[in-house]
Amino acid sequence: MTQDEDTKVLHSMGYAQELSRRMGGFSNFAISFSIICILAGGITSFPLAMATGGGFEATIGWIVGGLFALVVATSLGQIASAYPTAGALYHWSSILGGRGWGWATAWINLLGLIFVVASVDVGVWLLLRDLVLAGVFHMDVTAWTTLATDPLPAGMTMDQVIANNNHAYYVQVGAVSVIVLAQALVNHFGIKLTTLLTDFSGYLILVVAVVLTAMFLIWGATWDFHRAFTFVNNTGEPGGGYVPEPRTALVAFLIGLLYPLYTITGFDASAHTSEETADARRAVPRGMIHSVFWSLVFGFVMALSFVLASPDLAATAKDGGNAWFNLFNNLPAPTPLKDVIAICIVIANFICALAGLTSTSRMIYAFARDGGLPGSSLWKQVSPQWRTPVPAIWLAAVLSVAATLYSPAFAALAAGCALFLYVSYVMPIAAGMLAEGKTWTEFGPFRLGFWSKPLALISIAGVLVLMYAGIQPPFDILINYAIGLIVLLIVLWFGIESRRFKGPPIGAEIARRQAEIAAAEKAVGESA
Repeated sequence: MTQDEDTKVLHSMGYAQELSRRMGGFSNFAISFSIICILAGGITSFPLAMATGGGFEATIGWIVGGLFALVVATSLGQIASAYPTAGALYHWSSILGGRGWGWATAWINLLGLIFVVASVDVGVWLLLRDLVLAGVFHMDVTAWTTLATDPLPAGMTMDQVIANNNHAYYVQVGAVSVIVLAQALVNHFGIKLTTLLTDFSGYLILVVAVVLTAMFLIWGATWDFHRAFTFVNNTGEPGGGYVPEPRTALVAFLIGLLYPLYTITGFDASAHTSEETADARRAVPRGMIHSVFWSLVFGFVMALSFVLASPDLAATAKDGGNAWFNLFNNLPAPTPLKDVIAICIVIANFICALAGLTSTSRMIYAFARDGGLPGSSLWKQVSPQWRTPVPAIWLAAVLSVAATLYSPAFAALAAGCALFLYVSYVMPIAAGMLAEGKTWTEFGPFRLGFWSKPLALISIAGVLVLMYAGIQPPFDILINYAIGLIVLLIVLWFGIESRRFKGPPIGAEIARRQAEIAAAEKAVGESA
């Protein structure tokens, strides 16, 4: 499909080609692969696997969660092929399930995307602090680290620990703010620079994952594969209190699925950059599906190497949130190699969140151009010079930092990312299942045929399970977010938005928009 054909498809849905269509198929894959980033969640959430089902959770749990993510990505791919717009999930839900369903999808997806950037950037700070500042440069980071209060660290009083933890909180907020500022600046100055970095990140993730896996296997592996397939319930004290209370084996396994599902998420970035991707109807489904598949494969082998390298899995689980860091720091690999890998892991995580900010800003832009946000006239603006939605980028940056203020704990942010994103993923899938063959009769080149509805049912059932697992301790703070969001959506929709919000253009509205489309494209230097 040529750029002219891509633009015609966009025009047929009532939108102007305001963004710069510079991304090819690999770049579309790379932006989702970069957001998934097995070097992010695959490392920072590894303690959750250890604290729930041990080696079994890290390996078999990874496969179960990864296959479910692949089902969801495949189902979304069919819809993306039919409607390649930056609004993605919001637009699809509106077309297939009505404007109210689409409006709710937009807000849930936006919250999930904000949690992506927030959680990964908190992870960037933790990795920078513990792997690079402490590990490579041997700095004392105690004053920047949240300390346990039970038991108290040796030689410290409760007041001293509280003062230290308050200081660590403000340092984290400052560090995350600087990190997000840098990512917003890169996004501000054009998709070309962002694409260069995410393309580079795609290769970096693969190379570093392979080298990291080899390091754990060469210098640490016990080659005891039995431990990888043995379920051990480590909830409560055996898991260092990461999951505060003992739970049944089934609940422990379900909670542990947040390990792969937090990691393998954000692949809707391929869809959010549809309007910047050539041959979007084919490239976007491929980008989503391939990013999930290769993350599943490489992530499994990497997680297996962590499990095999643990001298004592029970002791690793007992380390709680420090489980992976202690494994890495105690690995008897050459120090220069470990230092280089540590720095590369931080870089990969930084680009992961940068790509997440790109995705979030495109969602804000797309929702705003349909009037879905307060102040939409500002957030829908595109810079004629950089061809990027500059106001949306900076709004996404501010909201991402704000998300860390209420729930600074990484575990809660990670679970929120998985919970809200997968709920937003399944909303257009459910609407499509009901609309297929009825109101939904026009499809793109990527079709599931017979498998469409069975895969949709699996997606819906899986998200219902995730909704239960995602609000269990230590993620129960998300109950407040969920209740608040549901109440807010109900009040806003029935109070104001059901009368004000028109949703994406359909029918005669698309024809009426053609003059606006021409004017918008002329304003950014590209006539229709």
